[in-house]
Amino acid sequence: MTGIVALLVEAWAELRIHKTRILLALIGVALSVAALTTVVGLGNMAREGMVQAQEQSGGRAATVSVEVFSATGQDDPAVLQAAFDALVERYAVEYASRRMFAQVPFQFPHGVVATETTVVDRSYGEMRRVNLAGGRWFTEADAAALAPAVIINEAFHRQLGGPDLTANPVVQIFQQRPIAARVVGITPDGYEGAMPAAMMLTSQYERWGLGGEGGAPPALEMWVPADVEPALSAAMTGDLQAQFPDAHVNVYRSDYAAWGDPFEGIQWAVGGIAGLVLLLGAVGLLNISMVTVKYRVREIGIRRSFGATSGRIFFGVMLESVVATFVAGVVGVMLAVAVVKSPWVQELIAQGISELPPFPVEAALIGIGAATAVGALAGLIPALVAVRVKVIDAIRY
Repeated sequence: MTGIVALLVEAWAELRIHKTRILLALIGVALSVAALTTVVGLGNMAREGMVQAQEQSGGRAATVSVEVFSATGQDDPAVLQAAFDALVERYAVEYASRRMFAQVPFQFPHGVVATETTVVDRSYGEMRRVNLAGGRWFTEADAAALAPAVIINEAFHRQLGGPDLTANPVVQIFQQRPIAARVVGITPDGYEGAMPAAMMLTSQYERWGLGGEGGAPPALEMWVPADVEPALSAAMTGDLQAQFPDAHVNVYRSDYAAWGDPFEGIQWAVGGIAGLVLLLGAVGLLNISMVTVKYRVREIGIRRSFGATSGRIFFGVMLESVVATFVAGVVGVMLAVAVVKSPWVQELIAQGISELPPFPVEAALIGIGAATAVGALAGLIPALVAVRVKVIDAIRY
């Protein structure tokens, strides 16, 4: 340990002596590391944004959808619901939700309009990463409340006149008789010019008889571990087919990763760009290191004449580059963190992300590790040149 510490102290002292000569090289390394870390960080953030957008439309990996279609269309919804509940309990599924699309008649200022409504359970918000522009998601109290709770989109909210959610606004549902529903949350519009839409809990939808007769049966969605999904889907298909022999049972994955990771190409592209940036920084540092060793030939010869071993000279010269690039790497990573975490960059890259990811630790580790590796490689050739210098020739240099 004494020898290692001595080499590090000596390398730092040499850096202070030759700081003017290597300053530009270290600035180049710091900028290269900052660019490398920024590319990796922004790439991960962009990928996370795409993943979250896909999870909002198809569910997290792995989301299994279960649909049962009767040949006659006369199956009792209560029997189907009991089968779904038994399925969730039998296989100990933690996150499960029914899902159904319905037309619910809401009262707007210009009249009653049948509005597209997604009927779900409370777990749906976690499974689909439901992004709220205001208010809150459904709670357990909402399922037991006398008045149904609804979550509306921004278009619906605008047509109601933009009421403040803290004032507990109410919207009327007309189904044989008026039903006062509480607005508890707002979801962003999926696109410009979106039509009004709403979400409500399945238990409230059924309690108030909004489905009517002959409505479409609900589907079941479950968020399960990806490694057990194939066997689980096969077992669920067999169970439901045995209970409903005359029905068509469809159990399938609906999440974005059902056919592999579609964002693998982005990772390769980000890695290629980062590698090119790092290579440019390594070439610049190698050139400066070679020039520095050339100017230090006489110094190295004198040190050899006083008994410095070849190993001491080799590691001393190489560690100068390693220590220098490590410090430059730390500075570059700090610069990258400042860029990636700036509000302007996050607003540009992370649009639509409901859970903004932190700065990826792997990006910082890659940046510092790459800087250290570049320093070792850039110092290797000059160190070999320094070792091969003959003492008498170096003193005469």
